[in-house]
Amino acid sequence: MKVSSKGEYALRALLLLGGHQGNVLGIQEIADKTLVTTNYLEQILLQLKKLGYVTSKRGAKGGYMLLKEPQEINIGEIIRELEGPLSPMACASITKYEPCPLEVGCQLKPLWSLVRDTIAYVLDRTTLEDLLENKISLLKGEDLVVIKNTP
Repeated sequence: MKVSSKGEYALRALLLLGGHQGNVLGIQEIADKTLVTTNYLEQILLQLKKLGYVTSKRGAKGGYMLLKEPQEINIGEIIRELEGPLSPMACASITKYEPCPLEVGCQLKPLWSLVRDTIAYVLDRTTLEDLLENKISLLKGEDLVVIKNTP
């Protein structure tokens, strides 16, 4: 899984809007504060609007604002909707599985599945509110994953 600029910029915009909850921010202000061009930002915000995360207001004092509360915005959902599956390889994808001729007996597929599950675990438990309130902390590997060693 790789988060493209679209996913990164969408999260930047949502964070900015979440920090100004209930207020309309103009496209130029969002662009200036997120360092995204207005043309690209408009495309991203339109997609976020279609997905139900933001709403827009027309006119001289128009712009964008969050449609949902920050605690209702799940980062895993946003990344999947904008970027696609979380799996690093199609053979380990749950939603976009593609078979591989080497899959039977493959010793890599469990690794890719573990990577997918670990990414999903973190992203699906993170909300916009968590990001806004700096609730993200570093976890030790054993907090996320247990790898069983066999003799």
